[in-house]
Amino acid sequence: MSRSGTGVLHVRCAPGLTPEGYRDVLDLLREFSPLVQALPPRAALVQVRGAQRYFGADPARIAEVVRLRTVARLAADVRIGVAGTWAVAAMASARIPEPGGTLAVPDDAAAVAGFLSPLPVEALYGLGSRQADALRGYGLHTVGALTRVPPGVLERILGKRAGRLVAERARGIDPRPVTPRDLPPSASVRTSFTRQELDGPHARAALLALVVRLGAGLRGRRQAARSLSLTLQFAGGTRWEKSRRLPEPSAHDEDLRTLAYRLMDAAGLQRARLTGMVLRAEDLTGAQHAARQLSLDPARESRLTAEAAIDRANARFGPGTVRPAATFRARAPQSSLARGHLPAVAGGV
Repeated sequence: MSRSGTGVLHVRCAPGLTPEGYRDVLDLLREFSPLVQALPPRAALVQVRGAQRYFGADPARIAEVVRLRTVARLAADVRIGVAGTWAVAAMASARIPEPGGTLAVPDDAAAVAGFLSPLPVEALYGLGSRQADALRGYGLHTVGALTRVPPGVLERILGKRAGRLVAERARGIDPRPVTPRDLPPSASVRTSFTRQELDGPHARAALLALVVRLGAGLRGRRQAARSLSLTLQFAGGTRWEKSRRLPEPSAHDEDLRTLAYRLMDAAGLQRARLTGMVLRAEDLTGAQHAARQLSLDPARESRLTAEAAIDRANARFGPGTVRPAATFRARAPQSSLARGHLPAVAGGV
């Protein structure tokens, strides 16, 4: 079992906590360690290896102090799992009943196995409900059962990558470090149509408007997306959703537009009655981590130069002042932003 993350706290806030309250919790956690990774909307990771020496206390005691200060100063209870790795700490915090408490899993193989083995398979961190159903279909009902079959069996059931991750996490192995991060890991924009949209070109123009708003917002926050997700809402309440990864992190309209159009094409719309759509940028990273290579395509370089000029113009004269002509052909839908994500944009779509 990896010990690279010794002293990890997984903090879960109450479901009703406001965004401002969540920000206050993050600020309080930074009093104990600079290594705080926000996991919006209501969770966080804290690496307290260095804090142990400073406070002269073990991680379990630090977790108790964190909870005490959160209740006393913020009037908000939290659930804190303590373990040697991210995944085990998250599973520990999930086992604590509301409203709050702490649960520490000692960082040794026997203690981790004793904690994980009796858990139902769906409690394994990162495992989806369909994956859990597939494992139960093969008689694997507990996390301990997953450790008693060869990893290759899990790879055949779930796929190579997912099966390998499940095999590792069932044994408490999770080498991911706590990475200081305060920016949200996703951002979304949405639009709803004033009437059911049947016209394909109008729907695509509305999607382009979302791309422009999303890209401008990401560039303004100096972030880049690793993947996009498109949700289409239909008359009758049905929904369609699909995600795809970008070849490399990007916040450029051209890259986002290309992938967004591919997602819409994958839906195979044929006179579908659309009532709205949501475009989400996921797995965000800082723009400084996105590679910016000179292109051999002069047309692309010109578009990127124009994009930067448009951003400056919109910053000076107001968001949406300059935008693609195609977006003006869309029927005026009712647009809104996902709460807690990108700032409001004037000018409409």
